[in-house]
Amino acid sequence: MKNLMIKDLHVSAEDKEIIKGIDLEIEEGSSHVLMGPNGNGKSTLLAAIMGDPRFTVTQGSITYDGKDILSMPVNERSIAGIFLGMQYPQEIPGVTNSDFLRAAMNVRRERPVSLFEFIKSMDKAIADMRLSEDLAHRFLNEGFSGGEKKRNEIIQMEMLKPSLAMLDEIDSGLDVDAIKLVADAINRIREESNMSLIIVSHYERFLEYVRPEFTHVLVDGKIVVSGGRDLYEKVDSEGYDWIYKEYGIEPRFEAKNNERVSIGTCAVKDTLKGDMF
Repeated sequence: MKNLMIKDLHVSAEDKEIIKGIDLEIEEGSSHVLMGPNGNGKSTLLAAIMGDPRFTVTQGSITYDGKDILSMPVNERSIAGIFLGMQYPQEIPGVTNSDFLRAAMNVRRERPVSLFEFIKSMDKAIADMRLSEDLAHRFLNEGFSGGEKKRNEIIQMEMLKPSLAMLDEIDSGLDVDAIKLVADAINRIREESNMSLIIVSHYERFLEYVRPEFTHVLVDGKIVVSGGRDLYEKVDSEGYDWIYKEYGIEPRFEAKNNERVSIGTCAVKDTLKGDMF
């Protein structure tokens, strides 16, 4: 069973503790949503699972499929089946979408994917996301709109076929039609495989389309309450005030850091050297 097990996880950035002791199990094939006010650790948790070098795990463990992934670099975690759809996808000038994805697919296979099979698969994925046919030949995310970048993350997920997908606010920057399109693609991919799913989202409409089974609310780097679909529906209708009161929590908010750094940059550089995340 390809379960993700997180035990007593503590994560820091620049000597400041962000994740302050999280226990979480993601069973194979299950779907989860992480909710909570901005600046309370949701994106940091996903980044730590993926191996973002900006964050340091100071305590605890993360295992996937029985393996200690904290000892793995980013590319090995990806090869193991973990995928991160980024909140702010990085632009990579000089690397086309097709070169990027074909390299990523080949590193997961004993034999390289044939050109015919690759083109057929990518054309289908692009059509599914209703993007321009020339997307395969454009540089990775360069000049893309916010919505195009998010749909391109779903194309990567469809092509790479991860066993665990983590989507960090994949719904932000999408219009109403695109939200439905992305949600339908996620549901279709999950129906075709046994992919586990972790979503960070604040948008109830998107969650109603995807229908995650489990909800976890993070406040100040800790999971303060978990539940089912009824929990995200209650948060959507009542906000977080009832959680602060019920659990005796002092709300904490932080300004967003405007500097956006992507682990994808390092991954692409490794790809060009023959090592793909």
